[in-house]
Amino acid sequence: MNTYRAPVKDMLFCMQELAGLDAVSRLPGFEDMGTDTAQAVLEECAKFNEGVVAPLNRDGDLEPSYWKDGQVVTTAGFTQAFRQFTAGGWQGLQHPPEFGGQGLPKTIGAACIEMLNSANLSFALCPLLTDGAIEALLTAGTPEQRATYIPKMIDGRWTGTMNLTEPQAGSDLALVRTRAEPQGDGSYKLFGTKIFITYGEHDMADNIVHMVLARVTGAPEGVKGISLFICLKVLPDGKRNDVHCVSIEHKLGIRASPTAVLQYGDHGGAVAQLIGQENRGLETMFIMMNAARYAVGVQGIAVAERAYQQAVSYARDRVQSRPVDGSMNTAAPIIHHPDVKRMLMTMRAYTEGCRAMALVAAAACDASHHHPDADVRKQNQAFYEFMVPLVKGYSTEMSLDVASLGVQVHGGMGFIEETGAAQYLRDAKILTIYEGTTAIQANDLVGRKTARDGGQTAKAIAHQIEVTEAALAQRSDAAAQAMHKHLVAARQAFVEVVEFVAGQTQASPNAVFAGSVPYLMLAGNLMAGWQMARALLAAQDRLAAGEEAAFMRAKIATARFYAEHLLSKAPGVRDSIVEGHAAVNEMALEAF
Repeated sequence: MNTYRAPVKDMLFCMQELAGLDAVSRLPGFEDMGTDTAQAVLEECAKFNEGVVAPLNRDGDLEPSYWKDGQVVTTAGFTQAFRQFTAGGWQGLQHPPEFGGQGLPKTIGAACIEMLNSANLSFALCPLLTDGAIEALLTAGTPEQRATYIPKMIDGRWTGTMNLTEPQAGSDLALVRTRAEPQGDGSYKLFGTKIFITYGEHDMADNIVHMVLARVTGAPEGVKGISLFICLKVLPDGKRNDVHCVSIEHKLGIRASPTAVLQYGDHGGAVAQLIGQENRGLETMFIMMNAARYAVGVQGIAVAERAYQQAVSYARDRVQSRPVDGSMNTAAPIIHHPDVKRMLMTMRAYTEGCRAMALVAAAACDASHHHPDADVRKQNQAFYEFMVPLVKGYSTEMSLDVASLGVQVHGGMGFIEETGAAQYLRDAKILTIYEGTTAIQANDLVGRKTARDGGQTAKAIAHQIEVTEAALAQRSDAAAQAMHKHLVAARQAFVEVVEFVAGQTQASPNAVFAGSVPYLMLAGNLMAGWQMARALLAAQDRLAAGEEAAFMRAKIATARFYAEHLLSKAPGVRDSIVEGHAAVNEMALEAF
């Protein structure tokens, strides 16, 4: 089963009931972008991705992009699909109308990004990197640079990349060696090697805008000496710039996405322009990286959704064994078996919880930029920034679990490439690595998002969760009571960990960072579980009003499952963080 059906109904429910789409549509610049607009956009987006992009997903895995004589040829059909994608205005969905974009809120755009990545993760990476390049220019580009580059990226003539990594400089960008030599006319020439450059070379557009980290000659050592440059593949006069793809990687997954090794300056230097100020490139690049980290979290949700849909389809069709309760005298479709239902419910609950978390974060981002009240903007910015490492880290780690369960539901056939189930597992693995590994997201959560303000932002969110707990406590049904029990326990565990992190990061850094990833996973689990709790309350209210009974009952059942099977793990994770750090650090290094 390689078809895809976009979960438009669930996306709209999350937007309306959890993300506060009505409030978003009242923000300056987003007038009239409420439910009607969201539904129209999502339905059209679903139609495009289901019909055009999704059918290419399996083809890209079997017949990936290839490199020959410095050129990259993408999977058959990708170029035509990309032209349709940009012609339909999808690249410019969230970007300013003055540059040819549609100016929609992130709350709507995030759902569209999920659809694109569910349809075809390899294909979606090109627009993702282009979005990042546009964000960097909007943040630090000159008016001339914005006018020159952004419209061409929005209309699909050009695409964008992000060039950070070098053979000796992975996550540690202080080790970047690519050099930039001033030319006296305001331009620079670049010399060096960049690796792992997604869509660093391809045949889907006329030109590529490379965003490159490099050191100006004489710059300080370390991260304080890094600048950001624009370097075109093809110069304005039509000549090829001195940046060349010397190979592409052969990868575990996302095989159709060309991951290039780029060589700068082998023939006199690659002509480039500075973005922003010299030696402050990392600040601008972090804008690009933060947007990309959120988007990668959405990729995790997208892959999980696709793996879940395929697993459900297989479980409905695969006949194997009689039900254990004797309800059927013959072998039944495996969806009747309790453990298969447990796996499918786990996949569904993880995916819906993370989708809700991501869309709530998107709405906070919209408010942080557009709300007329400065204090409200500040509060939403703090919330969004706290959520980004959780969206990225928790959603991508859960996508691995979900994709693995998808293989398990298929049984032996899941291990056979013909079913397509294995592709989602292979594709998902990169999500926990690129744009900062899960440990890097956890370091950010510990240092910048928790220890820096003494845990105040985290505790403020915990207070918001208590409001939801109070609402659950007013209801006597089993689902609400189960959610109340586990949400309270998870929130208390979270607060205890926050106090540990805030109090011990400076005094005992090894103790805190031994549990940094478990802290991220606990926090992500709680935030997703909180949204599922809110979803449960909203679904009960809508069910009582007679709205969409089947959908609302399923939402309530999924929320209860999240509480009893996923959120219930939080107290144990708290113990491993606060009490288990010695077991991580006490082993002598020579004993490994």
